[in-house]
Amino acid sequence: MNTSKASGSLAQWIESQGFQYFITALIVINAVILGLQTSPDIMQSYGTLLTAIDMAILSVFVIELLLRLFVYRINFFKDPWSIFDFIVVTIALIPASGPFSVLRAFRVLRVLRLISVSKSMRTVISALLQSLPGLASIVMLLLLIFYVAAVMATTLFSATFPQWFGSIGDSLYSLFQIMTLESWSMGIVRPVMEQHPAAWAFFVPFILLATFTMLNLFIAVVVNAMQTKHEMEQGVSDREALAEAHDEREAMHDEIVQLRREIRALSESIQAQKNTK
Repeated sequence: MNTSKASGSLAQWIESQGFQYFITALIVINAVILGLQTSPDIMQSYGTLLTAIDMAILSVFVIELLLRLFVYRINFFKDPWSIFDFIVVTIALIPASGPFSVLRAFRVLRVLRLISVSKSMRTVISALLQSLPGLASIVMLLLLIFYVAAVMATTLFSATFPQWFGSIGDSLYSLFQIMTLESWSMGIVRPVMEQHPAAWAFFVPFILLATFTMLNLFIAVVVNAMQTKHEMEQGVSDREALAEAHDEREAMHDEIVQLRREIRALSESIQAQKNTK
């Protein structure tokens, strides 16, 4: 019984707003320290201090994780965000030396704990995950468009511009550069148009289709998923509010009934005393 009470009190403390603000502040400070540790000059002057602070913050993260494991036990691993925190902190504990030296770069993943701490960020990530099926369909359509365009570009321009369209692979890379609008005009399209004046009839529709249309489709799918997520959360909040209001009405009704009984009993008691007299 005492253990249950202790777990409940500890759970309230861990989930309290103040504790969450404390962890968020530590994550931000840790992010700044990890950035400073990439500078050799700063490390030469303050390396010992920064390393000590980094280890102290990591120790707090480990203690927090152990407390959450103690409170929630097996339910801890049923929450995807808790598993995410567990993986991030575990990676940070692996010695960044010898064969594991490459994992030193992954220490910055601790900064991603801001996602699990912030409710709004969790909502955005959940919406993005929900939009993956729709995004997958758009990606397949985009790949199909790219393949058709790459075959056409290789056929039309490989002879005169083999550096950009000499093969399917070269054409795919060049078309990707054109889709991102990175030096597409002066870098690729205008030189091609000097040799093939009608090349604009190929590149302009490709840009309109691949860049503007597909990008807007991506945005539309993500926005729709976020709106659906928001409506679901709003619906849950409304149901909780209605349930809370219903409980309050029920409690008020019970109190009124109890008050009426007490008044009736008091009235009967007074009447009995009068009759006795």
